[in-house]
Amino acid sequence: MTMQRGSEERRMEHVCVLGLGYIGLPTASLLATKGFHVRGVDVRPDVISVVSNGELHFHEPDLDILVKSAVGSGNLTVATEPAPAEIFIIAVPTPVTDTHAPDGSFIEAAANAIAPHLAPGNLVILESTSPVGMTEQVGRRLAELRPDLRFASRGGGDGPGADRVFLAHCPERVLPGRILRELVDNDRIVGGVDRVSGERAQAFYRKFVNGAVHVTDSRTAELCKLAENAYRDVNIALANELSLVCDRLGIDPWGLIDLANRHPRVSILRPGPGVGGHCIAVDPWFIVDAAPDLTRLIRTARDVNDEKPAFVVRKVLEKAERFRDPIIACLGLAYKADISDLRESPALEIVRTLASHGSARVVVVEPHIDALPSALSSLGVVQEDLGRAVQQADIIVLLVDHRAFMDIDRALLKEKVVIDTRGTWR
Repeated sequence: MTMQRGSEERRMEHVCVLGLGYIGLPTASLLATKGFHVRGVDVRPDVISVVSNGELHFHEPDLDILVKSAVGSGNLTVATEPAPAEIFIIAVPTPVTDTHAPDGSFIEAAANAIAPHLAPGNLVILESTSPVGMTEQVGRRLAELRPDLRFASRGGGDGPGADRVFLAHCPERVLPGRILRELVDNDRIVGGVDRVSGERAQAFYRKFVNGAVHVTDSRTAELCKLAENAYRDVNIALANELSLVCDRLGIDPWGLIDLANRHPRVSILRPGPGVGGHCIAVDPWFIVDAAPDLTRLIRTARDVNDEKPAFVVRKVLEKAERFRDPIIACLGLAYKADISDLRESPALEIVRTLASHGSARVVVVEPHIDALPSALSSLGVVQEDLGRAVQQADIIVLLVDHRAFMDIDRALLKEKVVIDTRGTWR
């Protein structure tokens, strides 16, 4: 019995997750249902209020069930301040500034918040997508705040050092709409600032991840996540640039790409109205910032994708010139299909620009949100259901390929000007 109690105590480790957004909340809830005692932390009182009731503040399939179960079991509690734990996971945003430089202020604030609660033997994991060297920077900041502790460091000794605090980076690699499945099934990359930190983080993730957990150093793990998103950004930029060429030459870009991809070694992604989201639209800038003289391709890809919304706006306004008082129906605001996430969404930028132009009335259909952002409603944009929007519109702009838009009666579109930025209604 004593051994069983000891085993149970070891199994019920305490984890503190900082940031209850699109990554932190699913991670905290999953850990709570896997037998960890989890304290979820967020600086937003409204988020704490919602989650403490077992509810969500964003949409993600099946997450509502997991959160309700985690909170109901008592294994997940939430607050605006951290508490002591064996493992601390930082999952806060890392945006870019107006000059495309990484903004590490949220990560620094998280480090400041956990510092008073650290104890020897703790493991601190940075899951936030970060510029190279950020995990080491977190360690230096914690060492400044807690000179009574020893922190694992790059090039430090490999001994276990029970009196040390261990540091690792493990970037998330999930797709919105499939987060819960991919948190468990995807391979993970774990980078320790020293060997023992990496091994400890690997042992932790192996308790709930079915995919392989690969260990490397923290800098390699940081750049690996950035490289993954830069790869997709460059590929999308090729597709978007080809779509511009096709527009000038009168060629269907989606048909062209479908044919090109029949080559066994070609896999071009789909063009669209731009690139959005918290990863692909942001992370490549971290690489550019780290080595601006060596990243011409990555920078150009970012420029191509960032300029695509303006191209769409020009196409819409050209069509609008034939109407006296045109009504433009924009279908979709999210940055990708079948989610509610509007972060860095090119659709949002397009709608805002069209509404600011003042020459047309703009209506929006976004089935995954309850209310429009104030940046749109303040410009007179209104949200409509799909049927009414299509009925009243002179111009229909498909910006997001939500499933809700797939089965629209094509007969309703015959008398409309249709601009399909996703190739959905070809």
